[in-house]
Amino acid sequence: MKIHRLSDVQSHHIGKGTRIWQFSVVLENARIGKDCNICAHTLIENDVIIGDNVTIKSGVYIWDGITIEDNVFLGPNVTFTNDKYPRSKQYPEEFMRTVIKKGASIGANATVLPGIILGENCMIGAGSVVTKNVPDNAVAVGNPAKIVEYLK
Repeated sequence: MKIHRLSDVQSHHIGKGTRIWQFSVVLENARIGKDCNICAHTLIENDVIIGDNVTIKSGVYIWDGITIEDNVFLGPNVTFTNDKYPRSKQYPEEFMRTVIKKGASIGANATVLPGIILGENCMIGAGSVVTKNVPDNAVAVGNPAKIVEYLK
């Protein structure tokens, strides 16, 4: 495990071989697997589970309620949300659960709305806005994201 001295990592639940780069914040209860690469300028909240071999590029914030399974790629500035009706200083009893299944890839600047399940090995195009679940092996692009093909 390599944690850059300019990051703020409070969690002790980080797997062997994981690298966390500068200006990253990882809160105390976050769980991160082995051999992950967490790039600079990222935030990982408490109620987050990240599997093994996950790549999280710069500018990604992973909020409470998000699970990322093994071998997932998150491009630069992928945006997650966890509250369908956000209001300042008004929090839900529980945040919506979002699951990114193993092998999924999400392109730069894509937005994933709360409560979404992205299937195994699916691909989300850069800049897409995901408003509903995406099945295994699907390629979804656009705003709102629509399935354009299936990978073999």
